[in-house]
Amino acid sequence: MNAVVLTIGLMVTLCLLQVPVAIALITAALAGGLHSGLSINDAIGAFNDSLLIGSQVGLTYIMVGAFAVALARSGLLDLLAHKIASRLDFSEGATNQGVKWVIFLTFVAASVMSQNLVPVHIAFIPILIPPLLGVMNKLQIDRRAVACILACSISASYLLLPTGFGAIYLNEILLTNVNEAGQAYGLTVTAGMLPKAMFLPVMGIVLGMCVAVFYTYRTPRDYQTVALTDLKTDKPPKPLNLTQCMFTLAALAAALICQIQFDSLLIGAMVGFIILGFTGVFRWREQDDVFTEGLRMMAQIAVIITIASGFSGLLSATGEIGSLVSATADMIGGNMALGAALMLIVGLFITIGFGDSFASVPILASIYVPLALTLGFSPMATVVLLGAAAALGDAGSPASTITLGATAGLNADGQHDHIKDSVLPTFSHANVGLLIFAWVAAMLL
Repeated sequence: MNAVVLTIGLMVTLCLLQVPVAIALITAALAGGLHSGLSINDAIGAFNDSLLIGSQVGLTYIMVGAFAVALARSGLLDLLAHKIASRLDFSEGATNQGVKWVIFLTFVAASVMSQNLVPVHIAFIPILIPPLLGVMNKLQIDRRAVACILACSISASYLLLPTGFGAIYLNEILLTNVNEAGQAYGLTVTAGMLPKAMFLPVMGIVLGMCVAVFYTYRTPRDYQTVALTDLKTDKPPKPLNLTQCMFTLAALAAALICQIQFDSLLIGAMVGFIILGFTGVFRWREQDDVFTEGLRMMAQIAVIITIASGFSGLLSATGEIGSLVSATADMIGGNMALGAALMLIVGLFITIGFGDSFASVPILASIYVPLALTLGFSPMATVVLLGAAAALGDAGSPASTITLGATAGLNADGQHDHIKDSVLPTFSHANVGLLIFAWVAAMLL
């Protein structure tokens, strides 16, 4: 059996058996390394050698978490939660459907902005959602629907909109790798082609989100109302100060500018945090408390991201990713329809293991681009196949920041399971639509 298939299959199985994600990743990675012929020392060495990359990303998420907590101290999110809660009608026969849709649209807007306008990625989720859990419980909202809304909105925004994280994925990673891998074949792709190529696959994600909301998880679900004393959600929001609001907006703008200027989310989040501290949005002597709260909020995500980088490094060290893709190419022959389907499915399988679409693009590009061109796919279709294949599995991997973030917010009261309520729902809804629509796009473009 191919070591990559064994490793990812074992990791998924362990997660479904409710083994902690971190332990599942380490166990599966070492098992796959040993199966490929590596010694235990070589396997551990390959795992450890890649941890540095993950630790850098983990540090970024910790800083982003601190920035998100600092933003929460401005009172804007508390006010939002209070305004939504105040719209509830407790009279007999009241359905409060309007409030439900306000909550859903708020989550969609926050998810899109977190990728493209206010670059805090998933750090907004543990800040925004817990104060709203009481309202969601009263409305009997199925949290699996919310997990799908978050996952689909986040994925759709960075796959389609070329700003913030979308600029990184589309222009810096996807565009660069397509042109480098296609140079020998005379392929040249421009930045303007990418959103057009990814439009139809993204519509598949949007359709999956609509299916989750309007069909799969539309039935009311009961949750026990738990007092979240640590979050102080029972306290009325403090009055908003106009000056603090202006400083908060200035911090957001500075964070976005620094991220773009220095190509570093870490620097952007740090600058935003410092501005909020200096301008009195939170008290200067509370800096340690704010940073520690952000660290605590993002610690699990940072640790799993770090371990996942070792997992992906060991997968690469087995030397069997290429043979998996090559075996797929041999199965294809000259059948374009079969080729598109198998390329997308293999990409899905690999990205589930990595938990990161950004890291999957360079691995797939060197084989996928020549293969797609050889089969006769157009440049636009080639972009679709690589861009969608790498993104498949990001929403739905146990080690993905998207599913980890959703769980961090929705499980604040201990009633939302990571695998059953975040991973499986997001996997089935975000990925199925993306897979089908990406295949259709590859055949049409």
